[in-house]
Amino acid sequence: MAKVTIHLVAANGNETTLECALGQSLMQAAIASNVEGIDAECGGTMTCATCHVYVREGFLPKLPIMTSDEDSMLDFTASLRKANSRLSCQIPLTEELDGLTVDLPETQT
Repeated sequence: MAKVTIHLVAANGNETTLECALGQSLMQAAIASNVEGIDAECGGTMTCATCHVYVREGFLPKLPIMTSDEDSMLDFTASLRKANSRLSCQIPLTEELDGLTVDLPETQT
């Protein structure tokens, strides 16, 4: 099975690197690996914004276009919304995202 490498950087600078199966969401990969900083209280139904991440600039153009629902949900994040804010439940892992690096906000709640 093909895999991609992703990097999640905590607010304190600690980095977690994961080898993930293609097709799952970034949120699913983080939850399956017990990554602290991705709460995902709604399980990926886009109703809580607790899987908020900051996507490093080089990867933003490689992501699916943000839906209006995701855009609206990002208005409810516990940490500051930025231009590179996305919900990790809305980021399907593809070969093009190999090496994806995201920064985690200080808090999700």
